Amino acid sequence: MAKLKTAYFCQNCGTQYSQWMGQCKNCGQWNTLVEEVVEKTSSKTPPFSKSKQHVINIIEVETSEEPRIKTPSEELNRVLGGGIVLGSVTLIGGEPGIGKSTLLLQLALKMKKKIFYVSGEESASQIKMRADRLTDIQNPNCFLFTETNLEKILHEAKKLEPDFVIIDSIQTLQSQLIESSPGTVSQIRECSNEIIKYAKENNVPVFLVGHITKDGQIAGPKVLEHMVDVVLNFDGDRNHLFRLLRANKNRFGSTSEIGIYEMISQGLKEIKNPSEILITKKFEELSGNSVAVTLEGNRPMLLEIQALVSTAVYGTPQRSSTGFDAKRLNMLLAVLEKRAGFQLGAKDVFLNITGGIKTDDPALDLAVVASILSSNEDIAISEHYCFAGEIGLSGEIRPIAQAEQRITEAEKLGYEKIFISNLNKLPKKKYGIKIEEVSKIEDFHERLF
Repeated sequence: MAKLKTAYFCQNCGTQYSQWMGQCKNCGQWNTLVEEVVEKTSSKTPPFSKSKQHVINIIEVETSEEPRIKTPSEELNRVLGGGIVLGSVTLIGGEPGIGKSTLLLQLALKMKKKIFYVSGEESASQIKMRADRLTDIQNPNCFLFTETNLEKILHEAKKLEPDFVIIDSIQTLQSQLIESSPGTVSQIRECSNEIIKYAKENNVPVFLVGHITKDGQIAGPKVLEHMVDVVLNFDGDRNHLFRLLRANKNRFGSTSEIGIYEMISQGLKEIKNPSEILITKKFEELSGNSVAVTLEGNRPMLLEIQALVSTAVYGTPQRSSTGFDAKRLNMLLAVLEKRAGFQLGAKDVFLNITGGIKTDDPALDLAVVASILSSNEDIAISEHYCFAGEIGLSGEIRPIAQAEQRITEAEKLGYEKIFISNLNKLPKKKYGIKIEEVSKIEDFHERLF
């Protein structure tokens, strides 16, 4: 017979307490502790269970490549590391309305597999209306189930025997074994545990949609992200068309890849070559614009950097950046003033990466400095120039990773000259683009203007 015991859980971080208190000691949030019923079994488990497992040398372990399911979305395949691994559990989170359900519904409609689509937020008619708007392709093996009871969902899944399961969302599910409302820490932990157990036992891949908090973290206990195999983050500014799919955790591949989608009236469209879309065609030369060659995983991209430098109208100069780290912008401005002698301390500096893209690649430093100097001196940079280099605190241009791949991408898009560090060791071959090697900011400034 099970013995019921209550405990208090923080709804923000999942920390458990024996008694109520106003503030969570772990995350510092106020009034987030909620009393929940925890099920404790009265029977004591033996200290050692009889198991057939035995100690084995790591050299003797036999390995085999994990079988993967190729999805119709090449961007999703790239982020997952080549496809969906059988028996894996993937958690995808993002802002409301960013396109999580749209992405998974498109996947369910286009995959030639038996799909079990569970929705606890929408009715079957709502999902069908959205499916008709997204695509003309209808998967005859896509089965809908609008239910929030975990036991009923698992019962139908075992009876249907699908090839792929989508659950939207994990915060709406409720288990009868836990006496608390859906979305609480206990419910999310219990439901996730049962779903993962089902996926591993039946070798069926499962996609879970997760809500996020106001801080951008996936709602529920942090242990949820530890339990699943893959954690994807779907982000982007809803005022822009582009959506970025990143892997925060991936047990079967790299976490450095990125998938880019465009939101259109028919749903999410894959962007095969983002550089051609992110770079605007200039009809007139304007100061403060430059093109940076960045790298997301193994994919090179060209981004347009815009800077505006003006005399500070108010007492304290403003420093503002969109898509670029504000602290790094302040560092670059300090290097320009201290090491290169440019008087920027009394001027407002505004920086923007077009297209709503956010990146932390240090190779953007050279393009950022080029835009700032261009706007400060009101001299336009040629639209045929691009930049890739990291700026050090002493004003030197540091080498960057995978420089040859960046040069090839710039050459493919028709750029005539690329500025990089002279410390990059490039293979001795002839490129179709002129390579301008620079060592310091003063040298870079003289060659650029």
